[in-house]
Amino acid sequence: MTFKKITETPSNHNDLEKKSVGEIISSINEEDHKVAAAVQKKLNDISKLIKRIEPRMKKGGRLFYIGAGTSGRLGILDASECPPTFGVSDGLVIGLIAGGDKAIRKSQEFAEDSLSQGWKDLKNYNISKNDSVIGIAASGTTPYVVSTIEKCNSEGILTGCITCNSGSPLSKVSEIPIEIIVGPEFVTGSTRMKSGTAQKLVLNMISTTIMIRLGKVLGNKMVDMQLSNNKLVERAEKMLINELKISRKEAQGLLEKNKNVRDSLKEFRK
Repeated sequence: MTFKKITETPSNHNDLEKKSVGEIISSINEEDHKVAAAVQKKLNDISKLIKRIEPRMKKGGRLFYIGAGTSGRLGILDASECPPTFGVSDGLVIGLIAGGDKAIRKSQEFAEDSLSQGWKDLKNYNISKNDSVIGIAASGTTPYVVSTIEKCNSEGILTGCITCNSGSPLSKVSEIPIEIIVGPEFVTGSTRMKSGTAQKLVLNMISTTIMIRLGKVLGNKMVDMQLSNNKLVERAEKMLINELKISRKEAQGLLEKNKNVRDSLKEFRK
């Protein structure tokens, strides 16, 4: 391996078992402060990837995240939040993890080492050239992810990645790599910490920006959100009350008829 795995370098903190609770959480917080700054350095790369994905999705393409372990779970988390937040179908942003859905809760031995399963997983969704695939791997070396991105490239599918090592195999095979270098983890090698936080921040940026660009936000409001619980129903009522200067009863009537904020606004403004 010709690159340095910063994610595996020794922690800047030692004798952790001898520290008090206060000392431990203070040190973790100290390390976490470095994450947002590391993401900021890569805003141009993040923007570049989003700008390439956007036109594909406007033409009906989908966005896939693919990863293993923590990275895979973060992709699934971000994808699963898009339908309730933005009212899109659950087939628009899709998260895949090595080992399948059972790996979300329990690690599947050696699943991340497969060189062929990732592409098989994508083929189950009839992956096409209209789609985009982002590989997520803190180390940038996960075979399941690297091999899948390579195959996507050969099939003419747009590829990007989110990794926390510079010059990794994953970065080298991705069309648009995003390398967030957060430095050594508080617990040596535990990439569920700063690396995972960095990946989540980038995923937030990608999915939220794309949804805004697809017209799923009005002003700063989630007008297409699914009204799947009382909290969201109350939020929708407040949006209508504030925007239209109407009573709560009127807002409730609009939502009961139209099922979301956007259509309720259209109905009222006819």
